[in-house]
Amino acid sequence: MNFHLLENYLDHLNEEYGIPALDLIVKKDHETIYRHSCGYSDRDGTVPVGPDDFYTLYSCTKVITMTAMMQLIEQGKVSLYDPVSRYLPEWEHMTVMNANWKERGIFFSPGYAEPSHYAKNQVRIIDCMSMMAGLTYDLESEAIRELLAEKPDANTREVVAAISKMPLLFEPGTRYQYSLGHDVIGAVIEVVSGERYSDYLENHIMKPLGITDLNCHPTKEQQERMSALYEYDPKTRKMNYREDASNRYMITPNYESGGAALCGTADAYITVIDALANGGAGANGERILGRDSVMRFTHSVTTGTALQDFRIERYHEYAYGLGVRVRTEDNGGWSPIGEFGWDGAAGGYALVDPFNHIAVFYVQHIMNFAEVYSVIHPRVRDLVYKGLLR
Repeated sequence: MNFHLLENYLDHLNEEYGIPALDLIVKKDHETIYRHSCGYSDRDGTVPVGPDDFYTLYSCTKVITMTAMMQLIEQGKVSLYDPVSRYLPEWEHMTVMNANWKERGIFFSPGYAEPSHYAKNQVRIIDCMSMMAGLTYDLESEAIRELLAEKPDANTREVVAAISKMPLLFEPGTRYQYSLGHDVIGAVIEVVSGERYSDYLENHIMKPLGITDLNCHPTKEQQERMSALYEYDPKTRKMNYREDASNRYMITPNYESGGAALCGTADAYITVIDALANGGAGANGERILGRDSVMRFTHSVTTGTALQDFRIERYHEYAYGLGVRVRTEDNGGWSPIGEFGWDGAAGGYALVDPFNHIAVFYVQHIMNFAEVYSVIHPRVRDLVYKGLLR
């Protein structure tokens, strides 16, 4: 193994893009085979990036929410094909907008007055997991605004109930649109387990793996370790320090987003995906998921038009599966078919390779920086695998 090409690439990211801080961990068979960090975790550039730094992980949360859901499926408490209304009754009678949603633009969100009709299909668990439920990512829909005006401390179940009041973009199970589907799954986890979403993760994933630095509600001490957050300005091509580092996806003190709630250290996060890369068992021997359940993540759900919807964004070698991207095309990249994972709004990147027992986690803390997904993540992936073969 020789990771000098990867190291050179990481070391030049500040010069090329102005990335102020990053951390990368590569594990194989539970062993850290490569670790490299660059830059400074504070605004003034005086504190070097270190293993205790905290990051808001945003949508990297989704991989862990899907792990929790697969635990319940594995136990026979839920089925992929169950209607969501079996657990959340308010989801039984959904409506679908009449107009072609694609003609309204990718960020369109229908309101109460949008002409709509009753859905022919029930929204199923698999639809929410695969972003094929017809939902949007609108955190300011009329229904949510009404709820928060009445109850500003609304909890997860109450917000997810409000989400169900809005028309869907399309018939469930027919198209793909990135959405609040995993927040709905978070509410289902609460109903099925009888535990708050964050408590479920703590009791069934974090504690078994010995993780203490990954949670939805960081302590004061953990908040003090939070890496400085930046936002990219495409006009000036500058990384600007962001004064407001709050997680906008946690829309009330009691709402826990199944799609974006977690924050933590790189070491804590990779401990979970390392377990997935090794058939569901952690380095400490504790099992959080069976191997067959892990392998379900290596298959896609999106096909046909839904796959085209997904690939419009950037993932041309991938399809979307059970809440994760899944590599399905061998057009030059170095990771195997079936490799899976996801990323986050601040540039985090998770890769799980259960065939070779490899886990990769790259983290930075920059919002609105599109090139991290289209250029940096694929490059990091390929240089990891090149390094493994040298």
